[in-house]
Amino acid sequence: MRFMPLITATVVSVALYALVFEREALMVFAQVDPSATDIETEEEVVNRISVVTMTSVAETVDSAVILRGRTEAARQVTVASETSGLVISEPIRKGAFVEEGALLCQLDPGTRAASLAEARARLAEAQGRVPEAQATVIEANARVREAEINVNVARQLSEDGFASETRLISAEAALEAANAGVQRASTSVTSAQAGIEAAQAGVAAAEREIERLNISAPFAGLLESDTTEIGSLMQPGAPCATIIQLDPIKLVGFVPETNVGQITVGAMAGARLATGEEVVGEVTFLSRSADELTRTFRVEVRVPNADLHISDGQTAEILVASDGRKAHLLPGSALTLDNDGNIGVRVVGEGNIARFLPISVMRDTIDGIWVTGLPETVDVIVVGQEYVTDGVPVEPTMQEADG
Repeated sequence: MRFMPLITATVVSVALYALVFEREALMVFAQVDPSATDIETEEEVVNRISVVTMTSVAETVDSAVILRGRTEAARQVTVASETSGLVISEPIRKGAFVEEGALLCQLDPGTRAASLAEARARLAEAQGRVPEAQATVIEANARVREAEINVNVARQLSEDGFASETRLISAEAALEAANAGVQRASTSVTSAQAGIEAAQAGVAAAEREIERLNISAPFAGLLESDTTEIGSLMQPGAPCATIIQLDPIKLVGFVPETNVGQITVGAMAGARLATGEEVVGEVTFLSRSADELTRTFRVEVRVPNADLHISDGQTAEILVASDGRKAHLLPGSALTLDNDGNIGVRVVGEGNIARFLPISVMRDTIDGIWVTGLPETVDVIVVGQEYVTDGVPVEPTMQEADG
């Protein structure tokens, strides 16, 4: 007697399964043509599964790409020395704001002033040689003209028989010597001009060496380190101070390759900092080369920071605006999975037949979940979707979308 309830329950379950899921096969087995009549019997109505549905109409929703990122200084540089010397200026403490061109470190000039005076004296000396060389050229040209006259006279006298051939040869030799003198004089002018250029280079080098004694801020910003202490010996390449520019400040995030097409340079973006503060800016850079390890693309957003209250390295949640998309707002409880594990919803199709439609989750809000992938208007099963499968007849009860 104890087995009778189990046997009865098993028979009832098999009968219900056959009536609901294998109805057509059962009717064929019973030699009943399911298409013999278009009138739904009272028994078929009773066999429909009752569900609750809502009619959803797609709306245009402003979409956004959400990134996790951080703040980053617009510029950061470590100002270093270009020459050697002892620091003779008082240090400026870190955290101080400095203007562009402000003196950060000053080095002892030592003998550099004397070196500059010596270079200038050499320049004056080289400049004095030029007139002398030019005068030599003028004198040499005069000798050439005199030698040419003598050659012409000697040639004429020789042709008339009034002078010997030897005199003509001597005059021609004097002309050649005069031409050689012109060449030497021209070379001396060139040498004097080269001496001037060398002296000018020496003066410029000495002046540049003196300029290197003053290490200045390349842009306005905040000091991240103290400037070098007075009395310290600096060598070329030794750091004087680190300076950062925080206005404007950058928000840096990394977008997955699946969403990189939704971001464009110039798009508006907002961010919420770890402190809860919200800021707004503009996308100024989108990398065209993915990171080899993470396969993500760097995104930079420029944000005004006139009062410097946003620091470098703060955590930020970045939202980059993109084009609006058609989506449905559904309650989270309406989502379900098919046999393959795909996320979607069950809807009421033509003839009050249940169907599964896959969806993509766009955004989760306190009012529900925005999803895409559904028709413009659709009747979504919000209660009972877990008890039906594709092709099962249902008896829907409608409710409002906000019900």
